[in-house]
Order: sequence, then C-alpha cells, then structure tokens
Amino acid sequence: MGWIYLLIAGLFEIGWAVGMKYSEGFTKLLPSALTAAGMILTYIFLSLAVRTLPLGLAYAVWTGIGTVGATILGRVLFGEVLNLPQMLCIAAIIAGIIGLKMLASAK
Repeated sequence: MGWIYLLIAGLFEIGWAVGMKYSEGFTKLLPSALTAAGMILTYIFLSLAVRTLPLGLAYAVWTGIGTVGATILGRVLFGEVLNLPQMLCIAAIIAGIIGLKMLASAK
C-alpha cells in the first residue's frame, strides 16, 4: 500500500506544481486554492507512504515523480523548451525511480 500512497502523493506533487503556474503567484483564487489543496494532499499521502517505506527512498521517488511530471506538463501545457541534455537528465531521474522501486522490491 505504501507504493500506492507514494504514487498518489507524487501525482498531487505534480498537480500543485502546475497549479502554482496557473495561480500566477497566488493572485488567482481558484488555482491558488487548488494548489494549496494539492500541497496538503501530497503531504498527507507522503506521510502515509513513509509508514511502510524507508524515508529516503520515499522522498527520492516522490520528488522524482514531481520533477518528471512537472517537466512534462510544463512542456505540454506551457510550451516550455527542453534541450537534449535536459531530456537526458529527466531520463536519468526516471531510471533512478525505476531502479529504486526494483531494488526495494528485491528485499
């Protein structure tokens, strides 16, 4: 169940990161409220995940999910440009997340 909670926390992490962009510096009420809700929910689910997962592993995967998701949505929603070295670094983060999951399962 810890991995499911961690995935949900990561999705809320992506959501609040994108929400911050839409809130325009917390000057728009609805996007600001949704961003704040996403922040609260991400920490709730992260706290549930670390009940059964090691803290360092959970934190690394959580931030990785948020980083990769926010980067992809930044490109898709806002037309943010990624150059090849940046894409390779994002791929390394994805490989790290997969590796951490696989190594944790091998215990």
